[in-house]
Amino acid sequence: MKIAVAGATGRVGRHVVDILSAAGHEVVPMSRGTGVDVTTGAGLDAALEGVECIIDAATGPSPDQEQATAFFTASARNLQAAGARAGVQRIVVVSIIGIERYSGGYNAAKVAHEQALLAGPLPVRILRASQFHEFVAELLAWGTQGDIAYLPNMRTQLVAARSVAQALADLAISGESTGTSEIAGPREESLLAAATLVAAKRGAPQKVARATGLDPDSELMEQGAALPNGNALLTGPTFEEWLDATN
Repeated sequence: MKIAVAGATGRVGRHVVDILSAAGHEVVPMSRGTGVDVTTGAGLDAALEGVECIIDAATGPSPDQEQATAFFTASARNLQAAGARAGVQRIVVVSIIGIERYSGGYNAAKVAHEQALLAGPLPVRILRASQFHEFVAELLAWGTQGDIAYLPNMRTQLVAARSVAQALADLAISGESTGTSEIAGPREESLLAAATLVAAKRGAPQKVARATGLDPDSELMEQGAALPNGNALLTGPTFEEWLDATN
């Protein structure tokens, strides 16, 4: 099966390429490094020639709502238009659990992303994922001020990017063309606790503390808005298992 992967060098996309290639599928990696720009459409027509399914794992360059929305809506329109011209059968996209519950930020940009894809001519299969294990260290770096890192007190079910990539690959191969499902880690985790484990492993920062007054949706995070529904696919490893294996 010939499958194109948008965001092929990203946190999830690189695993998708690896998994599909190992399974014997013909994979078309799409990124600026391969001469394809999903926001301008440059290189898309040539890349999608003969492709049956697109996996959209591309991520915006900024967490800012306006910039991320511009990226995602342009990408969605271009993938839909070029995919339709090339005779692509469907698009599988990774999104985020709970985005419809939040008021703004990157989550609102992902809502716009889903809506823009669903408005196009090709059928779209959406996989909403929990926050990635790999994202914790990034949040830790963003929130560090001196010797203290400030993070939201989020309840979540952290999941490995490779586990999400496997689920995306399975959906592409299965031929499921519509619907929305969720994938999460095997148990509920505290983002603060996970960040504390990372800090202890690295020896810095000295303290991880709850951020206050920075995010209008912080109360929703604490109430569990990012937790999966009862029908979600739950898959390991746990955050601690992943951290022990990768650090």
